[in-house]
Amino acid sequence: MQRDDLVGAVQAAYEARTPLRLRGAGSKDFYGGVLAGEVLDLAAYCGVVAYEPTELYVTARCGTPLRELEAVLAERGQMLACEPPRFAGATVGGAVAAGLSGPRRQQAGAVRDFVLGVQLIDGTGQWLNFGGQVMKNVAGYDVSRFMAGSLGTLGVIAEVTLKVLPLAVAETTLVFACDASAAIQRLNQWGRQALPISASFWQAGQLHVRLSGAAAAVLAARRQLGGEVAVDGENWWISVREQTQPAFAGTPLWRLALPSTAPDLPLAGLQAMEWGGGLRWYGPDAGEAVAIRAAATAAGGHAVLYRAAESQRCRDGVFAPLNPALLALHRRLKKVFDPRGILNPGRLYAEF
Repeated sequence: MQRDDLVGAVQAAYEARTPLRLRGAGSKDFYGGVLAGEVLDLAAYCGVVAYEPTELYVTARCGTPLRELEAVLAERGQMLACEPPRFAGATVGGAVAAGLSGPRRQQAGAVRDFVLGVQLIDGTGQWLNFGGQVMKNVAGYDVSRFMAGSLGTLGVIAEVTLKVLPLAVAETTLVFACDASAAIQRLNQWGRQALPISASFWQAGQLHVRLSGAAAAVLAARRQLGGEVAVDGENWWISVREQTQPAFAGTPLWRLALPSTAPDLPLAGLQAMEWGGGLRWYGPDAGEAVAIRAAATAAGGHAVLYRAAESQRCRDGVFAPLNPALLALHRRLKKVFDPRGILNPGRLYAEF
């Protein structure tokens, strides 16, 4: 697939007012609003366009599988530090559009923090270029990072430039037995110290903590924290990133982003906690959507209906409802980038 093929497909849809469903590997079809529109398959627009290990950036086309990109980086001892989930053939474009980060997010940052630039096809078929290849080129209102988490509602992310980081020299995973409240207390206590904690995950009375960095720093932290050393820590964190742990089973599955200091919420069904306590997963026993969202808001965060049946996604909505001012702002942005509303309609909010 060539650039002109993508541009032509979007232009034709714009002229015909045909809704388009942007699709890479389809690994995140479960996420967001109900799927609608004629499929625009982006998988064939793939490949690494530029990679400068010394400048710490890589540029890839949207259909490039994450697995292939990360293999290229690993050859030079580098990585996508936000650890986006690969799922089944997940692509670079889909990773940015969904904005989902993995376990290392608590140390390294979210997907949006690693987006340096994008080449975008808007809803009229225009090819637009935002951002650059290094941080100093990103000035003013950073539209490129705004695409992270937009679920393709503002344009086709044709190419993306991402910041990369070196692989950790040493890593160790420690395991502690504790309940949820004790885990929150420990994680916040450790978070105030200069410890090389790159990931944390609590489920079913066990807290896993990953230490990453210089060998001496990892060893010193291991001695300070105690706990048991996990036998196969690397594969454990892969299972967290790919969400194959038992905590992610079941439907519906709620994803709550909260201050790390928030106490255990008055909700049933707590399945897991990540990111130093800042990300909490609740299963089918959590209750009704109104109560879940109210509890998250009261704690200073918000709730996302991460995985659910189509009927529940339609009834309760996936993302936290926007107040009138924010909804008006989103609608204006949608109108600017996609004036006829043909790109992934309803995928982010039913209103656009």
